[in-house]
Amino acid sequence: QIAFMTLTLFPIRLFFAAFLMLLAWPFAFIASMGSDEQELEKPISWWRKIVDILLKAIMRMMWLAGGFHWINVKGRRALPTEAAILTVAPHSSYFDAIPVTMTFASIVMKAESKDIPVWGTLIKYIRPVFVSRSDQDSRRKTVEEIKRRAQSDGKWPQIMIFPEGTCTNRSCLITFKPGAFIPGVPVQPVVLRYPNKLDTITWTWQGPGALEILWLTLCQFHNSVEIEFLPVYIPSEEERKNPVLYANNVRRVMAEALGVSVTDYTFEDCQLALAEGQLRLPSDTCLLEFAKLVRSLGLKPETLEDDLEKYAASAMKMKKEKVDLEEFSAYLEVPVSHTLENMFALFDENEEDIIDIREFVIALSVVCKPSKTLETIQLAFQMYQSENGTIMEKDLARILKTAMGVSQINVTHLFRAVDEEEKGEITYDDFYRFAEFHPHFAEDYLYADQMGAESDLETSSLSAPNGICTDFSPENTEDKNKPLWKKLN
Repeated sequence: QIAFMTLTLFPIRLFFAAFLMLLAWPFAFIASMGSDEQELEKPISWWRKIVDILLKAIMRMMWLAGGFHWINVKGRRALPTEAAILTVAPHSSYFDAIPVTMTFASIVMKAESKDIPVWGTLIKYIRPVFVSRSDQDSRRKTVEEIKRRAQSDGKWPQIMIFPEGTCTNRSCLITFKPGAFIPGVPVQPVVLRYPNKLDTITWTWQGPGALEILWLTLCQFHNSVEIEFLPVYIPSEEERKNPVLYANNVRRVMAEALGVSVTDYTFEDCQLALAEGQLRLPSDTCLLEFAKLVRSLGLKPETLEDDLEKYAASAMKMKKEKVDLEEFSAYLEVPVSHTLENMFALFDENEEDIIDIREFVIALSVVCKPSKTLETIQLAFQMYQSENGTIMEKDLARILKTAMGVSQINVTHLFRAVDEEEKGEITYDDFYRFAEFHPHFAEDYLYADQMGAESDLETSSLSAPNGICTDFSPENTEDKNKPLWKKLN
């Protein structure tokens, strides 16, 4: 079927889809000229209504050309005065643009998108909230803009937000980002379904790429999509004050409508699990649990990176001295809580009620900089090295054990390979030179022992039931209150 459709229907569909997008461009370009915020907040003009109708018709024909012959819509879309924000999930593909083109709701987009030929003009027409990667203050500005529009009493178009923040394969809902819920206004949950016999829609960081997805989907004779507008969710006073609680409750409602599970892992967790550093995390790592606890304590990895040296300096002063829970609480400047106790237990593997702060710093470095393996190891060397700047095999074992988030690891082969002069101790410079000549040192010297002879490195890269990675499967979240390191001992 794919071969036949590739030679027949695929080029025709691709031509018409591209033609219709080009046809929409001049209408969007003219309608976007001279627009400013004051004009956008005024009632829509008659000619703009005509342009809206024309563009929606053209976009619908474009999806029709792509094989989406009919779009099943359930429920009623709320008015902007009823719900200023539409929260859409699950987010699994660029075909999720279908509800955007049907509603012409504003969306949150990367600022770079407006520079894309043709598509950028169509994007600007729907008056998106642009996020700039180059602006360090962009997150705060984005939240403020969403809040301003959401609280405009319907003067601005509705904002459509995909709160998962990334694509999954729809088998579960990952943690919602709180941006859509910070304004504290009612939202309308919208759920998407693609009930096709063969899934050619899903586009995640594992599996087929964007062009292959487009090709396979256009080779399908018919593609089904369902859009269901759920009842407007009006937050309680407690939810208005707590956006995370609000987001979790809306996610629960949407998961029930979809009949899927939820998982407390996030996009950042997947970045950690699949980081391209030299120490790719094994499937039994506890660092994902650690990252979740870091977030629960309000310690955000993206802002903690600058504080790593401060944490490391404090740990170096303590050297071999270990701390109890109260001292750990003071070190992090957070109150003692059940979450802090769980984090403490991750490092208290011998149940002595004391931990080595240096291990916390190493784990935090991996979470903050998952791809920068050597930076983490250099930081660890600084904390563990003796006065002459060397560490022994047991220290390297402790460092790599913590950096990989496992209970046991055999570093003998690696240590001997680095210690060419057989001095029984190595410096960071020794390790760095070795890593330069052996960029795959973890695969060659660690993972074979850590994962066993029957489980090679590729095991951690296999597709997982929920489309993220093996560690994120909802089935693996059982006993999540038990420290993972202890379960491994």
